[in-house]
Amino acid sequence: MRLKDIREENELKQFTVGKLLGVSRGTYSLWELEKDPIPIKRLNDFCNICNCSIDYALGFTNIRNYKHSRYDININLSSTRLKTLRKERKHTQDYLAKKLSINRSLISKYESGNTIISTTFLIEYAKLYHISSDYLLGKIDEKIIIKEPNILTSSY
Repeated sequence: MRLKDIREENELKQFTVGKLLGVSRGTYSLWELEKDPIPIKRLNDFCNICNCSIDYALGFTNIRNYKHSRYDININLSSTRLKTLRKERKHTQDYLAKKLSINRSLISKYESGNTIISTTFLIEYAKLYHISSDYLLGKIDEKIIIKEPNILTSSY
């Protein structure tokens, strides 16, 4: 992830970012160091503050922003896109659960919109299907295909 680089490009201190996100400097530092996964809502807030796409922050693209990007995550649109993409690939929830090493019931919660997708699952889902995380979250409407994700190996 590029949290540190983006923060420094915006000339912000960890304390300031933590305050803007409503967390302690220590909590933000753990996210920046990838010791803990940053919650998706906080990642979205971070990207909005720093004027960049989630794809850029995750290292999926070197394009900093997308035209016509929404400010908020659209959980209803996101759940529909997650389910549609899985079905287009003719994958079952069981297959996806095994592939991503998570519980099938959690996939069901994400696809029904009962639970917002976790950052960890979003990263793995985007990598598996080579699709923009901003698209999956309903922040953009263009279905951007990521041919070779630039994701650095994450510790979570």
